[in-house]
Amino acid sequence: MDLSKFVEQSNGKFVTVEFIKKDGSLRKINGRLGVTSPLKGGKSTLDANQYITIYSMADQGYRAINKDTIQSVSIEGVLMVKKGGK
Repeated sequence: MDLSKFVEQSNGKFVTVEFIKKDGSLRKINGRLGVTSPLKGGKSTLDANQYITIYSMADQGYRAINKDTIQSVSIEGVLMVKKGGK
C-alpha cells in the first residue's frame, strides 16, 4: 500500500509520519488528520493531490507533508516503511 494512502485512511487516529522536508532534513510528526476545532476560516491553498495536511500535536498547528517524501508511517503500532528507505 502507498504510504500516503495509509495516512489518509487513518480515520482520525493518531499517526506518526517521518518525511523529508524541503531543506533535505528528516522530520517526524505525531498528529491527526481531520482536526477542525482550531480552524478560523479560510481555505487551504495546498494541492490535495501533492500534500497531506496534518494537525501536529507538538506544534499545536497544521503542517503540510509532501506525499512523495514520506519515509515511514506508524498507526496504532503498525509501522510501514518506504521500500528502499530507512
